[in-house]
Amino acid sequence: METNNRTVMSDFILLGISSQQEWNILLFAIFLTMYVITVLGNLIIILAIRLDSHLHTPMYYFLSNLSLVDICFTSTTVPKMLAGEFSGKRKISYGGCLSQMYFFIAFGVTDSFLLASMALDRYVAICQPLRYATMMRKQICLSLVVTSWLASHLHSLLHTLLMSRLSFCASSHMETNNRTVMSDFILLGISSQQEWNILLFAIFLTMYVITVLGNLIIILAIRLDSHLHTPMYYFLSNLSLVDICFTSTTVPKMLAGEFSGKRKISYGGCLSQMYFFIAFGVTDSFLLASMALDRYVAICQPLRYATMMRKQICLSLVVTSWLASHLHSLLHTLLMSRLSFCASSHVPHFFCDVFPLLKISCSNTALNTLVVHSEGAFIVNGALMVIGLSYAHILMAVLRVPSAKGKKKAFSTCGSHLTVVSLFYGTVIWVYFQPSSNFSAKTDTLAAIMYTMVTPMLNPFIYTLRNDRMKEALRKLFRRKVNTQDM
Repeated sequence: METNNRTVMSDFILLGISSQQEWNILLFAIFLTMYVITVLGNLIIILAIRLDSHLHTPMYYFLSNLSLVDICFTSTTVPKMLAGEFSGKRKISYGGCLSQMYFFIAFGVTDSFLLASMALDRYVAICQPLRYATMMRKQICLSLVVTSWLASHLHSLLHTLLMSRLSFCASSHMETNNRTVMSDFILLGISSQQEWNILLFAIFLTMYVITVLGNLIIILAIRLDSHLHTPMYYFLSNLSLVDICFTSTTVPKMLAGEFSGKRKISYGGCLSQMYFFIAFGVTDSFLLASMALDRYVAICQPLRYATMMRKQICLSLVVTSWLASHLHSLLHTLLMSRLSFCASSHVPHFFCDVFPLLKISCSNTALNTLVVHSEGAFIVNGALMVIGLSYAHILMAVLRVPSAKGKKKAFSTCGSHLTVVSLFYGTVIWVYFQPSSNFSAKTDTLAAIMYTMVTPMLNPFIYTLRNDRMKEALRKLFRRKVNTQDM
């Protein structure tokens, strides 16, 4: 393993606006006044647009989002600067500095995208007035806003991860410490016995191909069959897409290692793999919760289904799932980037995951472990609670159905989803909600194989074999393919 020693900053000193102490109180008063005006002014705009139905138009929708982003953008830097001007203490931790940079870039770029959306809105209103209602309908406006937020956060993440890899020169204004930094890790893989490599490669390659093709077929079948353009299948198509991404985050790298015997991964590659693994895994969890909520509304609130599960609500649930999971993953990745690792460290897993990396770290991992068992538990258990409560209400509703046929039909719509939930959550809880000191490479590798490869591979079969509408959609898809080939 390649290593190098470097001086690492534990704190930075922000030099502020002026080095002359006598100006501090005056500057504090001026910038505090500007900050209060900024926050109150933008809050008034948001409230005015929210409370006046005449302002519920695309232009003012973008303006309210711009006002919200302006508050966040200013709050990223000004409060810290004000505290420094008032107290004279301008220290900021390394992690705090990276976090401030992340949100500064993210909100700044979001601001830019929203201004572009407002310009697009004015162009359509003035140059294409007859098409305005169609081109700037609610779904389009929501998509523009969501894309602005998501793209800006991913852009900011890239720069933050690149910055986290840099070293900084020591100065009199910085607290420093020396540590050994990994430039590469070695993934120990699934088995240390070389004779098993080709067999394992063949097995897992087959599983990976089945996973990708199976989930792609599900997406195509739902896309091409108008009868499946319903909330349940909309969530299922998103789940299939996430399963492809989730599996592709870890399996191709593992296959390359098993085939070639070269299992090296760079430090940046390791953190990136961990980031996307967590992000797609949590998105999976949120989508399963959304599907449970959909089943609850369909069975327990059938008369309100069309209203409660309309397109905007479904899109919002999916977008929230993606956005929240990426922010959750960012938190754990930034915390992991602060740790140092021993020179002889080999990752006891076939991919870069939280507990294997914590196990080999030379730093104090108490904060990382605390966040996993608090914030991480809240995120995962929150989604699991939604699933549990949804199915508790479904069970009570089904038990009140007088006919056995009605009960069977209701349970049949939920059986495949419950099977997937059990497979996914059973293995995830086994791996992540135990003390990090109890981490066992062998047992947790087997559990990881279940939720990274087996569950995504089985999902297409579970959702099609027990679902007549999916079976019919697949028949239509294959008949269309045969007819196209005959022509």
